[in-house]
Parts: sequence; structure tokens; C-alpha cells
Amino acid sequence: MDWITIISTTLKSAIGVDTVLYALAAIGINIHFGYTGLLNFGQAAFMGVAGYGLAVTVTVMGLPFWIGIIVGLLAAVLLAILMGIPTLQLRADYLAIVTIAAAEIIRLVFRSVAFKSVFGGSDGQRGFSDGFYALNPFPEGDYGFNLGPVPIFFNHRVLWVLVVGWALIAICCGIVYLLMKSPWGRVLKAIREDEDAVRSLGKSVFSYKMQSLILGGVIGSLGGFIYGLAFASVQPDVFGTETTFYVYTMVILGGAARVLGPVVGSMIFWVLLVFIYGVLTEAVGAGYITFMDTNQVGAFRYIIVGLGLILLLVFRPQGVFGDKREIAIDAR
Repeated sequence: MDWITIISTTLKSAIGVDTVLYALAAIGINIHFGYTGLLNFGQAAFMGVAGYGLAVTVTVMGLPFWIGIIVGLLAAVLLAILMGIPTLQLRADYLAIVTIAAAEIIRLVFRSVAFKSVFGGSDGQRGFSDGFYALNPFPEGDYGFNLGPVPIFFNHRVLWVLVVGWALIAICCGIVYLLMKSPWGRVLKAIREDEDAVRSLGKSVFSYKMQSLILGGVIGSLGGFIYGLAFASVQPDVFGTETTFYVYTMVILGGAARVLGPVVGSMIFWVLLVFIYGVLTEAVGAGYITFMDTNQVGAFRYIIVGLGLILLLVFRPQGVFGDKREIAIDAR
């Protein structure tokens, strides 16, 4: 078995593109679920409208890259307002149903044949990332280091995405930390615990929930930008329901209502998936495992990771850094 390759790909996944984009989406969900108690199952929609906002602005409208970023952010804000007005008055379980339905509607609109000239149908859009890579300060080549015999290198394009992505994560974590230490953040936590008590103190619960939904949606939309720029394309099926469920898994894994919880959760999630995939693939190829072939490894790794997550929820439901009190949702 090629342990050097397994360890190299695993370590790279800990700080890789997938970890970055899901960490950003998870920071947004942490604001919704961890701090405010909102069961928003439509986070993938925020990622999608941001990615498509950038793609359509550049490829269809022919506008500059930075205009596309602004359009994507405004689309995320508009989605939060449109999704929040009819849903934030609902109970937590009804909110979850409505948001997951809204996200699926948006995905199907992006996939629709009727709007293929704009969104590209099931093929999506591509060719909108040139403006981003034109800002790349790293000359063409590979960058990294050798950790003993293990090489950890990224090409100049991936490195630029990672630098921008991790900078965004640091900024977002700093914003969340400062906000949650402020009176505004304390009101959000109070809403999570007992919104009737907050309402009795004269606070507009709906207004605070809307602000939380917008902030978390905008931060989550940054993950959509990173995906589109890293892979130089956007496809509607990438922003499916399972994406939001993965994000929730990362939040709970790292610890809800903890600033670094979503980031750590995203790193652990992808490290486990990549490591298990690498080990199983090598074991099958070497003949140590005979009950399945390499085509089945991808699905089997999710079974193993899923069983691990079940055990985590049984024995430590608050996650790595979390507190059980932080995941108690008042669904009245």
C-alpha cells in the first residue's frame, strides 16, 4: 500500500478547496442553527445564487468580475429576505420544511431547460474565473514543502484559491466572534433559548432572526464563490439538498455555537473521507479486501463515516468543542 500518497492526499484535504468552501457555508449555518436556533435547510441555495450570480454576470452579461461578486452577494441578501419573510414566523420544524423546499425550487430553476440560455441547464456555466486568476500574485508552478517523505504541494491556481479562501474564513470567524460577544449576539442566543422571553422584553424577534438569516446566508454564499472560482464552473446539482446536510454534519461535528467549530468540523469531515477512501482503494488494489471493487469504495466510505458520526451523536452529541446546551432547539 502506498502510504505516502494516502497521507499526502489526506493532509492536503485538511486545508484543501472542499474544506474551505464547506467551512464558509458551515460558518453561516452556525449563525443560523448554533447561535439563533434557526433550522435553515436551504444553505445550498445561498451558495448557488452567489455562484450563479457571478457566472451569469460575467458570461451572459459580459460585466467585470467584481460586478459579478457584488451581484452574487446581493442575490444572497435578496434570497434571505424573500425566504425569511414567510418563514421566520414559523416553528423550527416548519421553517426547515419551507427552506429545504425553497432551495430545491432554486436548484430546479437553475437546471431548467427554459432558462438554459441564462443558467446553462444541467451543464451549468463556465468561463467566468479569468478575472479572479488575473489577480493571482503567484507565478506559474507548484508550491509547498516536504513533510519528511510526504510531499504537500499545490499548483499556483489552487494556492491562490486557498489563500483567498482561508483569508475569508479568518475574517468571517473574526466577525462572528466579535458579533457574538456584542449585545446583538447575546440577543440571538436568547432567541435560541426562549424567544417568548426576548419578545416580552420588547425586542423584535422577527427582525433579529432576519438579520441572522441574512448574515449567515451571505457568509455561506462565499462558499459558492469559492466553488465556482476553484473549479471554474457551476452546476446546479452541486447545490443540492445533500450539500446542506453535509454542512450541518460539519457544524455538529466541530461543535455548534463555537466560532471555530464549523472550520474544525469541515477539516475532520474531509480528512476522514479522503483517508478512508485512500486506504480502501489501496487495500482493494493490493488484494487485502476482496468483497468489493474500487468502484464501490466511494459509496462504502460514506457508510463508514456515517457510522462514525452516529457513534459521535450517541456518545458526544455536542461535537468536538461544543456544549450540549448549545444544540437544544426550542421548537415551539
